[in-house]
Amino acid sequence: MERKGLDELEVNDIIKAGLCIDNAKEFHKILKETIGAAKGSDPRELWQKLVAKRVLKPCYPHGLHQLVYCSVYAHWDSTNNGPPLYWFPSLDQSRHTNLGRIMEVHGPRLLGTSYKDPISSFNLFQKFTVQHPEAYWSILLKELPVVFREPPRCILDTTDKSKRGGTWLPGSVLNIAECCLQPSRHPRKDDDSLAVIWRDEGCDSKPHCMTLKELRERVMVVANAVDATFSKGDAIAIDMPMTVHAIIIYFAIILAGCVVVSIADSFAAKEIATRLHVSNARGIFTQNLIPAINLKAGFYTERRKQVPPIQIAIDDGSKFSAYEIIYCRMTLSRVVEAAPHKAIVLPVSGEDVCIKLREQDQSWGDFLASVKHLPRPNHYSPVYNPIDFPTNILFSSGTTGEPKAIQWTQLSPIRAANDGWAYVDLQVGDVFCYPTNLGWVAGPIVLYEAFLSGATFALYHGSPLGGGFGKFVQDAGVTILGTIPSMVKAWKSTNCMEGLNWTKIRSFVTAGEASDVDDGLWLSSRAYYKPIIEVCGGTELASSYLQGTLLQPQAFGALSTASMATGVVILNDNGVPYPDDQPCVGEVGLFPLIMGASDRLLNADHDKIYFKGMPMYKGMQLRRHGDIIKRTARGYFIVQGRADDTMNLGGIKTSSVEIERACNNVDQSIVESIAISATPEDGGPELLVMFAVLKEGYSSKPEDLQKKFTRAIQTNLNPLFKVNHVRIVPEIPRTSSNKLLRRVLRDQMKKELSVRSRI
Repeated sequence: MERKGLDELEVNDIIKAGLCIDNAKEFHKILKETIGAAKGSDPRELWQKLVAKRVLKPCYPHGLHQLVYCSVYAHWDSTNNGPPLYWFPSLDQSRHTNLGRIMEVHGPRLLGTSYKDPISSFNLFQKFTVQHPEAYWSILLKELPVVFREPPRCILDTTDKSKRGGTWLPGSVLNIAECCLQPSRHPRKDDDSLAVIWRDEGCDSKPHCMTLKELRERVMVVANAVDATFSKGDAIAIDMPMTVHAIIIYFAIILAGCVVVSIADSFAAKEIATRLHVSNARGIFTQNLIPAINLKAGFYTERRKQVPPIQIAIDDGSKFSAYEIIYCRMTLSRVVEAAPHKAIVLPVSGEDVCIKLREQDQSWGDFLASVKHLPRPNHYSPVYNPIDFPTNILFSSGTTGEPKAIQWTQLSPIRAANDGWAYVDLQVGDVFCYPTNLGWVAGPIVLYEAFLSGATFALYHGSPLGGGFGKFVQDAGVTILGTIPSMVKAWKSTNCMEGLNWTKIRSFVTAGEASDVDDGLWLSSRAYYKPIIEVCGGTELASSYLQGTLLQPQAFGALSTASMATGVVILNDNGVPYPDDQPCVGEVGLFPLIMGASDRLLNADHDKIYFKGMPMYKGMQLRRHGDIIKRTARGYFIVQGRADDTMNLGGIKTSSVEIERACNNVDQSIVESIAISATPEDGGPELLVMFAVLKEGYSSKPEDLQKKFTRAIQTNLNPLFKVNHVRIVPEIPRTSSNKLLRRVLRDQMKKELSVRSRI
């Protein structure tokens, strides 16, 4: 049945959407008045009027928001007009954004008479930065508190042709952690500026606060202890939730001239051991807790319970509630099983870890006590290193089954900070909350975004899936809230944020997986339709290559531009780039000159993975990223999935090979299992689907195999993963050379999900 336009809605439609009869009549009256005041019949203008008048309140049922939004755009032609728009920048506001401000200052000089204003000249400015990346980064370095011990000879040196990405800031020396912790004039950060605000789960008191000076001095105490325990340049892992302690440890390792090894605290012992081995980590920071994991959305609830090491064998996924499963192996036990050289163990609460440690390990208290003899343990002279010195080793899974070890240099944090400064528009006075983990690329990125922009970083020590987190967002006065789509879906489905006031939020950020339009509608409506900045990037890029901005109209589930100083093309099946203004679908190709992107891997051939086989374009070989991107009319981008066999499950990238390796031996009836991911017809996170071929004479039920596959991948890979569907098939499609045709299976599943969606 064709949808009604907004002017066709009746009072009864509004009642069905959730309002009582009196409120429905009043709402219908306001709708009619707004329609009459809107100029012309352009649905974009009508939606702007509705939002400006705050006709749709956060407290209204989501069904009413759906009804109005869908009715406004009932006759919208997305093929010719691009996706429906829900947020529009104003010229006055645009000039007060970080990016708009520098465009106003530098635009006339760089673009000449072509420059008009931050909104109408945005695309022109972005293209200029691609052609002249050194000009953009020269401006940005003056906007961030990046202080060099020795300044760079230039911004970009391209004389060494063996370096496809160029040599950035050659000759410069600094400590990027110091830049995050020291006061600065621009952006304005004082010692008494609020650096971190946090609250523990289950606590409803006023949030805890820490000033920049307090944070710096605590980091320096830990840096002194790191210096006393390890050697300069050592790789030191962190495997713990994102807490205030985790932030202090992260910066302290880098301040002391060592290298952070990022390990997600959800990993099984085998995965931890692999990362410790590849990085040659000399130690690891962890804590003795049992996390409760929400497998539907992938976030922790820390259970305040100590467990003796003798119980480390328990790992049965016992049921906790309809939504949560207790993963009964505390972080410490999994780390010990991974056999690190040395573990430094933090208590989940209090001062004592309450368990017996290995001889070579240390409790957090003993670790800090090692520097008490110093006259000033809270003062430390940073270790300064060249710009290309590694600061962080992160891991990204490809299709080979082994995680790629990616080295971030001191350039990477600068690029990461640019995301928050330029696109999210983080400013002094903002309170930035983004639930994530240092084991994934989002963790380091959001730290540098916050601390290099002068914003306050807000932390919730617990699960972000319930009303406790939402109340913290309200009470802490969060102005920028980061999410992943799975998290938003959980909030919406449980209605746990009902009654909370999120109107201080001026924008949202979402990354990690494909967004669902309706989930975006729900999220934006919580703050009177503030913009959601979509972000698409990668660990090896240290940031995004596509995202939304506050200088362009935004559409749910879409990205509006390529990053500043980042060239992006979409390739057809023959590897030829489509024209920039042409709607299309294809694999993305990146210009190689990307400041802060990886140029080395610890355990793989960087050139082979990111450049080999990619086409030449305008005299340069394009860089591979692996995403399939759809460009719509009017230049919006929608992520379609991965070009290779890597999949994105709940914001965590993994490979088909890893999953199949874990699943092939779970049942004696299985000859072969194949893993694919499929995106639902109406958008949203990827679903994990297993195809199984059974031995002749055997029979198994799909639901039984689904449980076994899920148990296997949670035990051997990641307890956040789960199998959504199992299909038993007689054979797996292959080419004549016996290569798996996963694309055929993906297309088959896509059609099935499409039929389900229509039903």
